[in-house]
Amino acid sequence: MTSTPADPAGTRARNAAPAAAPRSAAALALGWLHTARFLTTAPTLEFLPALGVPEIAFVGRSNAGKSTCINTLTQQKRLAFASKTPGRTQSINLFALGKQGVTDAVLADLPGYGYAAVPKQDKQRWQQVMANYLVTRESLTGIVLLCDPRHGLTELDDILLEVIRPRVEQGLKFLLLLTKADKLNRSEQTKALSIARLQAGGGEVKLFSALKKQGIEETAVLLSRWAHPQAIEPPAA
Repeated sequence: MTSTPADPAGTRARNAAPAAAPRSAAALALGWLHTARFLTTAPTLEFLPALGVPEIAFVGRSNAGKSTCINTLTQQKRLAFASKTPGRTQSINLFALGKQGVTDAVLADLPGYGYAAVPKQDKQRWQQVMANYLVTRESLTGIVLLCDPRHGLTELDDILLEVIRPRVEQGLKFLLLLTKADKLNRSEQTKALSIARLQAGGGEVKLFSALKKQGIEETAVLLSRWAHPQAIEPPAA
């Protein structure tokens, strides 16, 4: 009786069920950002909780698309509330991130600045509150400055850059995000990137469009790496 030869390893491997493909870094980062949930709101710094996790702040002019950016990155329609009157929202809103309800990072949505309808006294007060936050907040790990590239950086943006420059030089992460990139053609986008890189003071620069889904994955991966510097890949959501 002729014996049947053992099945070669290669044959067994070919007949085995295919292994599940690993999730991409972008999918993991977006899944992590999707866990965002409201944590607290603070009218002044004294109301901010002390946190032992990385905090990433979003700042920018009132019309720079900050709320849209946060909602797009977290894939939630109304996480960051856009006031019908730009500049009227004058509190720092914190959103917790982390799978299974365990907070491993926080997003901070700072009030938009520079809107003309806001009284001068309120503008000055909030500029001081923001400056104090950006200079003194111990858990602050990174800053995302949003800018409409059609208008470029304003005087208030330049002031903010000067405020954070010492911390950036000490290692604070910084991203200049050029929002509403869909309003520019290809050559205008290239020019805007070149100018912004000169102004970013060593920080990163990216184009972003919620409408055209441009720059969403790259920004998500960057933020996840800021929050999890010890991880090679972003954590699963």
